[in-house]
Amino acid sequence: MPSSTRSLADDLRRRSDTELAALLVRRPDLARPAPADVTTLAARATTRASIQRVLDSLDLAHLHTLEALVVASPASRAEVARLLGEPPRSSRVAGWVQDLAFLSLVWESDEGFRVARTVAEVIGDPAGLGPALPQTPTGPALDAALQGLDRHGRAVLDALTWGPATGVLSESTSSGDTAVGAAARSLIAHGLLHRVDESHVVLPRQVALVLRHGVLHRDPAAEPPRPRGPVVDPEVVDATAGGRAAELLVLSAEVIDAWGAKPPKVLRAGGLAVRDLSRLASRLEIGQPETAWLLEVMHAAGLLARDDTEDATWMPTGETDEWVDQDPHHRWADLAHAWLTMTAAPSLVGQSEAGRVNALSLQTSWPAGRQRRRDVLTAVGTLPAGSAPGQDDLLDLLRWRHPVRMARASAAGSGPGIEAVLREAEWAGVLGRGALTAPGRALLEDGRDAAASLMAPHIPAAVDHVLLQADLTAIAPGRLEGPARAVMRLLSDVESRGGATVHRITEETLRRALDAGWSADRVLSEIASVSHTGVPQPLDYLVRDVARRHGVARVGACAAYVRSDDEALLDRVEADRSLSLLQLRRIAPTVLVTPVPAATVLDLLREEQYGPVAEGVDGGISLDPGRHHRTTRRDTPQVQVSGVDADVAARIVAGMRHGDTVRDSHPDSETPPATEPVVTLALLREAAAEGAAVWVGYVDDIGGVQHHLFRPEHVEGGRVRGTTGDGDAPRTLLLHRISGVRQAL
Repeated sequence: MPSSTRSLADDLRRRSDTELAALLVRRPDLARPAPADVTTLAARATTRASIQRVLDSLDLAHLHTLEALVVASPASRAEVARLLGEPPRSSRVAGWVQDLAFLSLVWESDEGFRVARTVAEVIGDPAGLGPALPQTPTGPALDAALQGLDRHGRAVLDALTWGPATGVLSESTSSGDTAVGAAARSLIAHGLLHRVDESHVVLPRQVALVLRHGVLHRDPAAEPPRPRGPVVDPEVVDATAGGRAAELLVLSAEVIDAWGAKPPKVLRAGGLAVRDLSRLASRLEIGQPETAWLLEVMHAAGLLARDDTEDATWMPTGETDEWVDQDPHHRWADLAHAWLTMTAAPSLVGQSEAGRVNALSLQTSWPAGRQRRRDVLTAVGTLPAGSAPGQDDLLDLLRWRHPVRMARASAAGSGPGIEAVLREAEWAGVLGRGALTAPGRALLEDGRDAAASLMAPHIPAAVDHVLLQADLTAIAPGRLEGPARAVMRLLSDVESRGGATVHRITEETLRRALDAGWSADRVLSEIASVSHTGVPQPLDYLVRDVARRHGVARVGACAAYVRSDDEALLDRVEADRSLSLLQLRRIAPTVLVTPVPAATVLDLLREEQYGPVAEGVDGGISLDPGRHHRTTRRDTPQVQVSGVDADVAARIVAGMRHGDTVRDSHPDSETPPATEPVVTLALLREAAAEGAAVWVGYVDDIGGVQHHLFRPEHVEGGRVRGTTGDGDAPRTLLLHRISGVRQAL
């Protein structure tokens, strides 16, 4: 590296266009907005926010390498290797250092690799070491001081050796007439400990490194942990996920049918009532946690939405009618992608310390969940195909892959854990028997279309028939679709699910068809057309018996009336106590009237199994065409995460090169270009740390811009203090008035 490489900006200028473009792809926050020149790029790369983002992406091996560079800066590769406990010419240490240099966290000077100043500030005390303090013995003097320690002094140092470097040791204890007090006085007198205040002491970095035998960490972290767990045949994994994908499609169709017919209301505070969630879970025969998860996924996929046309309700969107006609693997990919990218955390639904969290409410929002899901699945994907790691082993692997991010999440103590992610991934068909599926891997790396193609052969084919039984059940030997599903949805209720679905035909389900205008003959012909076993005699008798009794009683508006040619039936209705709220009154042998609306009368008589039908104003039967509620999809604002591709990065690099050319054409200009606030702040802090001078554009009280040669000394609280001009006159500038900053050559 040439000797003129004095800073990170110089290092970036000497990179090729391809290398700069690769940096922008890896660190996309540096490209938004496009930097004017390489100096701006370097300043933006050393801001705290950008440094924290890139540290989130480092694994433990790279993070330990960065800590070693902070400790030894300027450091050679051999020094870094020694601190990491590796051979001096370790190839992997060289690779880690090169990776950090590529990310612009470090740069190489004549003296060795240097760490950007902001990186050291963000990391803090590297590896739990204290600061390097003056008046601390080194070399033979330090060895002699350590060899002369008694066991009490050695115990004090051992407690601080591996961090934290600051310990509690009050002045009263160190001055007391005890063995610990005598040891403390000796350690402080020999410079092995330094007093911070009246209650605390700190172990100097020089002493700690000797006690650690020259390495930073007790346990090396060069290799990721190897999770233990069963290894499942990948074909079995994919087949299991295919079965789960088919079940997911069935459950989604059930929700669309249920809420399309009878949409539940939206709570005043938003979300879905517990009663409605429980009712839907019972219908689907799954637990409430899985039901809440399914609703959140369908909402994220745009299949469910809130409708506010009259009473606020939850109902399917208009897109569901087209969605259900798509191929099953595309439908699965839509749901799996929605789960992977949604901001909701369904596992939060239920009772919590802060109160109840309802499904489909804003309380389930947890944007960090997207990153957590991707981290977990990517970690599983790094293992051999078919590996199903345990939760504890997977947690250790995540802590190695993303130590900063996991430490922050652990400190916050909020949000779902790994267990919830693994459980939901199984529900989504992304994992099978705890292992990542081939479609799941494609979903992570290549998107939903690639995932759909790989899932297509693993979803069991749908069936178009049932097997009618003499006990009034129909067995569907697979997932029903097409006319068979429509017929069975109207004529039966699901009794049990599994590899085969059992449908139960009852009087109530037959009345649904009769209420829709079907005749007994049509019911029998439709069900015979989808059955491979013919219509059993008990079912034939039941259909004709229900049809014979159906429509004997008729309901009209009076507010409402009930009329029937069967006077005995009206006697029974009038005497039925469960119908007392209707306030029925006999006005003729065949007519009852009530002040209650006809729709309510019709519902109550149906609940009591009287089998009424609605009568129109002309005295004819008013058929119920069936309710099919739909609403418009609402695109809720979401946090968009967009990267920078190679083409965009190349154009940005070209713009920066042009900016450098314009700047270099006026090397002595005292007029600094306009810079964005974050870059202005970074340049001022860098100049203050190095004692360098900069040209500053400063807006005066009347709106004019004055240019000063300024030497910043301290930046804080929206102000920068320093000196101006050749006379070093002290001056304080307000940051919001600075229009631009440029390094003085």
